[in-house]
Amino acid sequence: MPHLSPDLPMGDAVTDPLADPAVAARHLAEAVVAAGAVAVEMFRAGVKSWSKHNDSPVTEADLAVDVMLRERLSLVGPAYGWLSEETVDEPSRLSRRRVWIVDPIDGTRAYMAGRADWCVEAALVEDGRPIAGALFAPVTEELFIAVRGGGATRNGQPIQVSTTQALAGAVIDGPAPWLAHLDRAGSWRRVDRIRSLALRLARVATGELDAALASPNGNDWDLAAADLLVHEAGGRLTTLDGRPLAYNAPVPRHGALVSAGSQLHPALMAVAR
Repeated sequence: MPHLSPDLPMGDAVTDPLADPAVAARHLAEAVVAAGAVAVEMFRAGVKSWSKHNDSPVTEADLAVDVMLRERLSLVGPAYGWLSEETVDEPSRLSRRRVWIVDPIDGTRAYMAGRADWCVEAALVEDGRPIAGALFAPVTEELFIAVRGGGATRNGQPIQVSTTQALAGAVIDGPAPWLAHLDRAGSWRRVDRIRSLALRLARVATGELDAALASPNGNDWDLAAADLLVHEAGGRLTTLDGRPLAYNAPVPRHGALVSAGSQLHPALMAVAR
């Protein structure tokens, strides 16, 4: 099972027990691990699925995990805003400095197919940027945790992005149209596409991928936890204008994105533009 760090101090319980981002990260980690176990159990029992209004799939497990995460994350601390792929959006979140942003199952198609490349992810965002995040891939038993200013880990071990500087030979994952564009820019190494966008970015954080690309229309819940992982591992996740992402906007959706180690990111951006 994934390694959780030793118990952390609970901070000032009178004001907000999650005031310390490290404490919030542990709370998130415990929640996503428990949620991942529920998703696995439901898959083994034979989970039902259907299509949402945008033709993307959803399963009983997506909804069950969503409810579980909200209950667990709300147990400690004051009421924060909430944003999830499987919950009707609540405009009240826009007035909150702190917001839980979660994706009960990122990579639902992979989950339904019995693949390994899906995960449960959750982040705590403050003033538009993640301060704590956790991502759990149940099939491979990998728990990723990131704390603003405190680094990033996988199963308790620090992770760091690749130090690759040149596009030639770099290991890159992303949508087919992007990769076809890169083919014209030089020689790079292709891998089997990781269906979960969050897990794809986590592989950048560990250095297993030198870079990852994302098509437009990624949502806050796909990105917030993984964004912090990449940042705390020494990498970058930006728009094509080189800007960091801002979360908890009225429309929580983003354009095309580029993620890589800080040394490769400029070269990749030049091609992506």
